[in-house]
Amino acid sequence: MTAATPKGERRRQALVEAASGLFAEGGFDAVRHRAVAERAGLPLASTTYYFDSLDELITAAVELHGRSELASFRQRLSSMPEKMTDDVLVEFMLDLLVGEDATDIEAVLLRYERLVATGRRPYLRPLMRTLSTELRELIADVFARSGRDIDSDRVEELIALVDGSVVNSFIELKSDPRGVAARMLRSALSRHA
Repeated sequence: MTAATPKGERRRQALVEAASGLFAEGGFDAVRHRAVAERAGLPLASTTYYFDSLDELITAAVELHGRSELASFRQRLSSMPEKMTDDVLVEFMLDLLVGEDATDIEAVLLRYERLVATGRRPYLRPLMRTLSTELRELIADVFARSGRDIDSDRVEELIALVDGSVVNSFIELKSDPRGVAARMLRSALSRHA
């Protein structure tokens, strides 16, 4: 990687931002040297000048995307009232895990495709472990903010419940992944109130 000058840092950051946007819109397959360079408004050769490989560029894009989402939710959490109701808690959790647009099934499907495809990319595993830990910590903070203590095992259960509900809902003809996950999450929370 080369980016020792301020101009180089700006160009490298523009490439990462372009790659992150492409990743968010189209998953891993959308992040290609040419597409990234075009979106960033830079020469094609800049992608290989600033990144040793496409894997390195994808890693930077996934990290930017993941950290941006987590930062956005941390900011949102900081402005939420103490002692959230179950409904507010469920909606926050679903925004965090499923996505904020309840009507865009394609966006939800793409989000889960990205998660599954990450498993096929061993170079992303260290980053995904880090982001996953931060996500779980954020979920624990959400519950603490709502006046509930939750241990790491329970966080894992709730994430698995939401993810499983969403994935299972994809096979339905009139899929409503967020609605299905909301019902399951509300049910799980009411049993452990």
